[in-house]
Parts: sequence; C-alpha cells; structure tokens
Amino acid sequence: MTAENPTGPLGGHLDDDDYPAYTMGRAAEMLGTTQGFLRAIGEARLITPLRSEGGHRRYSRYQLRIAARARELVDQGTPIEAACRIIILEDQLEEAQRINAEYRRAAESAHTTAAT
Repeated sequence: MTAENPTGPLGGHLDDDDYPAYTMGRAAEMLGTTQGFLRAIGEARLITPLRSEGGHRRYSRYQLRIAARARELVDQGTPIEAACRIIILEDQLEEAQRINAEYRRAAESAHTTAAT
C-alpha cells in the first residue's frame, strides 16, 4: 500500500475531514450525547449528515466538531435552537473576517505595486 494508491475500507479517506465515516450511534458515543441530539441539530439545519445507501445517517469529523460545539453551548444552558443559530452566526462571522483579510491583502498589494 502506497500513499499514492491507498487501499482499504476507507480508500484513502483517513485524512479527509469531510468524509462521512461515522454512523449516528458511533457519533453520539464519541460526543457523549444521544442520537436524538444529533437528530435535533440536523432538524435545526446546523449539520446535514450524508445518507448511506440504506438511508442511515453518516457524519464526518468536521460535522462532529460542529456538533461538539453545539453540545458545549447546550450543556451551558443554551436552548438547542439558539445554540445552532449561534454557531451558524459564528461561522458567518469567521467567513466575513477571512474575506475582509483577503481584500485588505489585495488592496495592500495593489498599493505597493502602484507605489513602485
């Protein structure tokens, strides 16, 4: 087995944060929560698990990190709907800050190029 041609059940997806590798039961176990909690954050559209051919929910590591953040907020007393909204807004803010930083770098680069 080589890095260029991985084999095995995951077919080279071990480092893929978006690969839906975890069943609902395993995801709930890893997060220390219930399957109902995972269903609730799915219904709130915080995460949308992929479905296996048999229709079972499958979660990625990225989705588990989001679910873990929701669990933290809920454990602190935040209602689940509010926790999901907070996480969505945090994500939108992070994206806006990233875009602003890109614009700033581009403007600085254009300014530097024009000055020389």
